[in-house]
Amino acid sequence: MTTLRGGLIQMGLKGSTDDTPENIRQAMIDAHIPLIEKAGEEGVQVLCFQEVFTQPYFCPSQDVKWYEAAEYIPDGPTTKLMQDYAKKFSMVIVVPIYERTNVAGVYYNTAAVIDADGSYLGKYRKTHIPQVKGFWEKFFFKPGASDWPVFNTAYCKLGVYICYDRHFPEGWRALALNGAEYIVNPSATVAGLSEYLWKLEQPASAVANGCWIGAINRIGVEEPWNIGEFYGQSYFVNPRGQIEAEASRDQDELIVHDMNMDMVREVRDLWQFFRDRRPDTYGPLVATE
Repeated sequence: MTTLRGGLIQMGLKGSTDDTPENIRQAMIDAHIPLIEKAGEEGVQVLCFQEVFTQPYFCPSQDVKWYEAAEYIPDGPTTKLMQDYAKKFSMVIVVPIYERTNVAGVYYNTAAVIDADGSYLGKYRKTHIPQVKGFWEKFFFKPGASDWPVFNTAYCKLGVYICYDRHFPEGWRALALNGAEYIVNPSATVAGLSEYLWKLEQPASAVANGCWIGAINRIGVEEPWNIGEFYGQSYFVNPRGQIEAEASRDQDELIVHDMNMDMVREVRDLWQFFRDRRPDTYGPLVATE
């Protein structure tokens, strides 16, 4: 059996949203480091954090202050630091942060992917950007167009899908068709409308695409916006849609799980969804109106 040891870190906000983005970043980094080191000591091979992990979920506001939270990838401080930890522990790390570009006013919700030797493999930019009350993401993020990259890491073929993306089945399928065996979905999602979907959509997507999925959510209530409780419950789901390991609802936590990667081929050979696809009939799916 081929085993992949995965790790997911969920965490509540450290510090106050009244503070500067730089100070919040440092507080969140300081809180993550003991769990990153624990993951390394426990032999985690692929580690992922929650969406925009160094900051609050600031999208309930429309405050330009949060533009200062953005960093360059891969040349910013957080990516560089995580390259050091990846190399130290021979651990692939997925680093979801707010990305600054060389074009003024253009920012992305992005995840950098670092290989086990500390090398930067590339990034995925969140494709689908919501714009509803309490989630003014288009004020902060430009939609990405990353062409569904799959990263050939030291341990697996890895895909990334970010938060709101998970509601769109097309991206899961595109990543799987590009070879992804394990897909991580770093998120910031609150109790209410979407909570019952949390344990419905990713398991369904895992089944439809014959892959493992690691779903990560933050915890707690973030002042002053109070849009709801981030309910944690990060988990690993197998290609049969079964949740094999799950974190708590309200605790800072590293969850570690050994994934049977042989199951990917077993399930894909059994169901043959890729063989039985009919892309010649799917034209209306890409219609713009």
